[in-house]
Amino acid sequence: MTKTIQPVILSGGSGSRLWPMSRAQFPKQLLPVVTEQTLLQDTVTRLQGLQDLDTAVTLADPIVVCNEAHRFFVAEQLLELGIQPADIILEPEGRNTAPALTLAALSVAEQDPSTIMLVMPADHVITDRDTFHQAVITAASLAEQQRLVTFGITPDRAETGYGYIKMGAPLAEGGNAPAGIDAFVEKPDPATAAHYLQSGEYLWNSGMFMMTAATWLDAIRQLQPEMAACVQQAWEEGERDRDFFRVAESVFCRCPADSIDFAVMENVASRPVADLEAAVVPLNAGWSDVGAWSSLWEVAEKDEAGNVTRGDVFVHDVADCLIYSDKRHIAGIGLKDLVVVETADAVLVADKNQSQEVKQAVTWLKHQSREEYLNHRKVYRPWGSYECIDIGERYQVKRITVKPGAALSLQMHHHRAEHWIVVKGTARVTRDDEVFLVAENESTYIPLGSKHRLENSGTIPLEMIEVQSGSYLGEDDIVRFEDHYGRHEN
Repeated sequence: MTKTIQPVILSGGSGSRLWPMSRAQFPKQLLPVVTEQTLLQDTVTRLQGLQDLDTAVTLADPIVVCNEAHRFFVAEQLLELGIQPADIILEPEGRNTAPALTLAALSVAEQDPSTIMLVMPADHVITDRDTFHQAVITAASLAEQQRLVTFGITPDRAETGYGYIKMGAPLAEGGNAPAGIDAFVEKPDPATAAHYLQSGEYLWNSGMFMMTAATWLDAIRQLQPEMAACVQQAWEEGERDRDFFRVAESVFCRCPADSIDFAVMENVASRPVADLEAAVVPLNAGWSDVGAWSSLWEVAEKDEAGNVTRGDVFVHDVADCLIYSDKRHIAGIGLKDLVVVETADAVLVADKNQSQEVKQAVTWLKHQSREEYLNHRKVYRPWGSYECIDIGERYQVKRITVKPGAALSLQMHHHRAEHWIVVKGTARVTRDDEVFLVAENESTYIPLGSKHRLENSGTIPLEMIEVQSGSYLGEDDIVRFEDHYGRHEN
């Protein structure tokens, strides 16, 4: 009998511990951190070849649950892969993973509640896909039996940064067989972690799961009825918007926030719940949650001295370091166990063993209302991107790129005028009642208060320099009259 596996990709994380590469508006799952593909793209393509292993499996197009602010990035990255998602569900704000999964389950259940969901965070790394596929096939058989299945990572060290799963009675024969679950335990101290490793009874909690949509909805309704009712209402009152599904914002934002583990899995493992059983499938497939720079160093390809480098980097007498350059040349000399990450507007230098503490810098930046925690200097929009290249008291200079066929919103500003200089391509400009073309090496002027739009009707990217002048130059000085992308914010 054919089994349908529905990938559900949870893409709501902010990735603050990979700052300054990862930012709130452009988090790590949208970045090419390990391979040439982004972490999201690696997750989407991770199941390729699964059907060759088991011809009784049908692989559905993925469902992605993401923050509303990331919707265009997610859609574009799937388009680059030639993949049409089954759905992209937008969260107006993050309420943790249990509500997110419930939204996905409601979407799946509309088609077939017996469909098996494979739930994967968008920002994890798995290097051994063949072993992962074998584990997925094993877990799918358990999920067909209405079990709530998780994947436990076989530990190779006494790790204090992960939660653990204590295995119960084996559910099959063999040394790496699936098992029941005796308990979920929190991140341990070093001595307890060493005991867990030595006992062989514990696995790292991976945050990946498998169950049918019907099983999950039954579990969440039994164990978290308030959450279930809230998400159900937010789904029923939601609406389709182009390629996206928007849940009802006011309802969803009242929903209790909790993880899949706390809301359901721990309850099922610790006490009898009608018709619900939990199971764990051991997995040893080169997994990492890339939760810090040290985690990325562990999974990345290294040179003979144990260094991971990317970009314009020179090293001499350097060992066991991670050095990433985005814009400028980095020369490292006489270094050991350091993380050095350079971007256009920030540089991180940290002891590799203290890289979890990067979040302290992000918290400080956020409290100071600094832009560096939120965006890169280059800011991506559905129409292209802009990058601030100079700023002063009453002026700002930006480099703007508009994709072929794309257009900015029809808008006006109360506090600034703009000069546009085209350096590549041809711009179609709307300025009040005028519509005209501006070619390479030509310019135009947008007066303060003028209603205007910039479009690229050509076949190559439009590149231009914008010089803003005025009393206030913030991105919130926009009155939007019309937008192809349905945006209210900038």
